[in-house]
Amino acid sequence: MAKSDRKSAKKAAVEEFELPDDYQPDNDDWGGQPAKKAKHFWPAAKRLVGLLAPEKWLFSLVVLLVIGSVVLTVIAPKILGQAMDVIFNGILGKDLPAGVPLDQIVAAARAAGEDSYADMLEGSQLVPGEGIDFARLGQLILIVLGLYLVASFLMWLQGFLLNKLVMRVVYTLRQDIEAKINRLPLSFFDGRQRGDVLSRVTNDVDNIQQALQQALSQLVQSLLMVIGITAMMFAVSWQLALLALVALPLSGIIAGVVGVRAQKLFVAQWKYTGDLNGHIEESFTGHELVRIFNRDTEMTEEFDRRNEGLFSAAYRAQALSGTIMPAMQFVQYLSYVLIAVAGALRVTAGQMTLGDVTAFIQYSREFAQPIGEMAGMANMLQSGVASAERTFELLDADEQDPDTEEASLPDRTDGHVVFEDVSFSYDPEQPLIEHLSLEASPGQTVAIVGPTGAGKTTLVNLVMRFYELNSGRILLDGIDITQLSRAELRGHVGMVLQDAWLFEGTIRENIRYGRLDASDDEVVAAAQATMVDRFVRQLPEGYDTVITENGSSLSAGERQLLTIARAFIAQPSLLILDEATSSVDTRTEVLVQQAMSALRTDRTSFVIAHRLSTIRDADMILMMERGHIVEQGSHVELLERRGAYYALYQAQFAGEVDEAHAEELLTGAVPVATTGAVPVVGESGEAGQ
Repeated sequence: MAKSDRKSAKKAAVEEFELPDDYQPDNDDWGGQPAKKAKHFWPAAKRLVGLLAPEKWLFSLVVLLVIGSVVLTVIAPKILGQAMDVIFNGILGKDLPAGVPLDQIVAAARAAGEDSYADMLEGSQLVPGEGIDFARLGQLILIVLGLYLVASFLMWLQGFLLNKLVMRVVYTLRQDIEAKINRLPLSFFDGRQRGDVLSRVTNDVDNIQQALQQALSQLVQSLLMVIGITAMMFAVSWQLALLALVALPLSGIIAGVVGVRAQKLFVAQWKYTGDLNGHIEESFTGHELVRIFNRDTEMTEEFDRRNEGLFSAAYRAQALSGTIMPAMQFVQYLSYVLIAVAGALRVTAGQMTLGDVTAFIQYSREFAQPIGEMAGMANMLQSGVASAERTFELLDADEQDPDTEEASLPDRTDGHVVFEDVSFSYDPEQPLIEHLSLEASPGQTVAIVGPTGAGKTTLVNLVMRFYELNSGRILLDGIDITQLSRAELRGHVGMVLQDAWLFEGTIRENIRYGRLDASDDEVVAAAQATMVDRFVRQLPEGYDTVITENGSSLSAGERQLLTIARAFIAQPSLLILDEATSSVDTRTEVLVQQAMSALRTDRTSFVIAHRLSTIRDADMILMMERGHIVEQGSHVELLERRGAYYALYQAQFAGEVDEAHAEELLTGAVPVATTGAVPVVGESGEAGQ
């Protein structure tokens, strides 16, 4: 990339980066990042504090410990000032004549025109002729050290107890979220990005924990420190206290004006960071594609453009935020100088002791620290409240209808399924399934076909009670499924999905997931029945082979066979196969079909398929369109009718089925292989017709 082009790109990135004065970041832009601001701060903050209610006694103890620590901390400088007075009075007193009353020495100084010196002597508590009282000095120093030691111990103890308290609260919160997720209907997850739900469960809860651990304790401590120090400053000298408080509005203006602008820049920095990371991920993920189409130059230019934008955003954000502390320190130094000068004048005027001025200077320097901490913790607390608000939205989501256990099923059912006038829709304004009636006899294989959106998967999801009916009912062996608990109902149903999802663990553990009490011999038997054993035996670790990253080391067909073995070992009474062969190649499909054939033996099965060749041997085929069963019958019967199923079959095998072979196809005289369809493998291992 030419140097001039790079300058142009940089200029464009900087111009693009310029933010309007009224810019407000959108919390929804940040995906997996915790939210930065709450939409309704105070209600969410109140509810967040309400999480501490079960630990109110422990929290009260923590607050008392903080109060005790703060009280001891703010008293210590005052006592240290008394020690300074002991030293100062001793130094002045030893040079004065012993036995002479202090009043006479003051009067003599005034007579000599040394009014300032006289005022200073009059304001002190020295004893003429006596030096430093080291016994008193040592006593005061020990008291100060003891105060700081006890204050530090109290702070450690409150931190220990607060950590225990927060861990309990977060532990309970995570339990509540996990229980809530298990009570949420499938429709909740259908309408949301999984990444967003995952972020609420992980990032946002971690953010709440951090806010409670750090911000809550620090805010309480800093607030009490500000109150305590302010009270002590007014107790020492209300004049100097007013002078010290002048720095507050100046610091507030700096933090408000510069801090708000810096926050916008940091938000922009994170946006550019996300853009750059996304581009880098695309570059590495699609590395081969970039090389194939020779797009290295374009990808580099895009990287430079985004990198320049990030550089500009990060540079300005850091530069602007870096001015806050120096500016506030300058204000504090200015306040320090004013207090030192005014304090010295008051000491020489006899209006204050040197110890009080020393204590006041220490108070003024310590006064800025809790204010800065409160400003920093306020951002953390605001972010924590925003995360709490997102978490509460999850906890407040509408749950699925409560379980009823009015009836129960035997360990092994016949699998007789009846739909009686069933109606269902995701949206009341858009009906999907209306007045559908259907009966699946025990041991029967029912295939469901139709175009996308016809309601095929919805139909089997209703059997699983992933959704609740609008009207009608579904019976399993004569029992309304709404009278069964969801756990009992689903315990009698096995399901093999289109996406072959495997868990991290060994192949043995993944198969046993279908029935956790299955023995090793039963695992092997299930694997042999479903064609899994043949490829597992070839692996170096066999059944102890560890699967990671959802089985990326296995082929799509091998993963699908494992899910079938998992369903096989569960021995369900009712089986649902949802596009189980759609993601495998033709050769593997033969093995998958053979495994499914073994799985369907002696149980009622619902098979959803787009490949019509996979359901030729089904006992009953349902042709669905727009939530209605438009045709019903066997493969041959539906072809003979030359209706919707026939049209779908012809469209799927266009160019491979002609009119000359139509009659032979209808009668089944032509082997499936001649039509281009995949042969159905029977239990004997040979292709069926």
